[in-house]
Amino acid sequence: MTNSTETVTSTIFDASVLEQQLQREDALLRGHFRLSSGLHSDTYVQCARYLRRPELAAAATAALAAQIQAAGLRPDVVVGPAMGGVVIGYELARQLGVPGIFTERDADGQMTLRRGFTIEPGEKVIIAEDVVTTGKSTLEVAKVLRSMGAEVLAVASLIDRTGGKGGLDFPHFALLPVVAATFAPESCPLCAAGVPVVKPGSRPEKAF
Repeated sequence: MTNSTETVTSTIFDASVLEQQLQREDALLRGHFRLSSGLHSDTYVQCARYLRRPELAAAATAALAAQIQAAGLRPDVVVGPAMGGVVIGYELARQLGVPGIFTERDADGQMTLRRGFTIEPGEKVIIAEDVVTTGKSTLEVAKVLRSMGAEVLAVASLIDRTGGKGGLDFPHFALLPVVAATFAPESCPLCAAGVPVVKPGSRPEKAF
């Protein structure tokens, strides 16, 4: 099995083709962006624009499923956190021939299973994400699943933005590593260079 600290990128799916597809769908942007956290970045990822195309989602997710199967992992269920993991989780579950469910946040902001979804003790689970950035939400999902007695086999994502710093204690299968620089607004070199900043996405910025 893959070492838990290692991200496995696909050897059967052309990452450069995926990157071109993401850029064509305006799902991977380069420039000067103000993130929901308030930080600035030279890269913005919005996989929902890519995953709206079923034929693209199916092909990419098939490559993830192949990686998982090649590693000898046989999950009982795929779990994707809402919202980003819902589409990729559903398609990965379909590719692997197992049920696909999702976690979501309750009124207190805690990750949980709702809508009648359950996990049985001993079930083996793959977590599905569109993008893993810090690993925080992935670990939150893993904590919920483990509290129910599940075994987390791995996380699978289209994009790995962790730079190897996700802090995961299980394997991470990904199709494309993306390096993105982030800056505090007051020390942003893009601002200093006079590059106009854009606020993409749908979530409101945090108040400071």
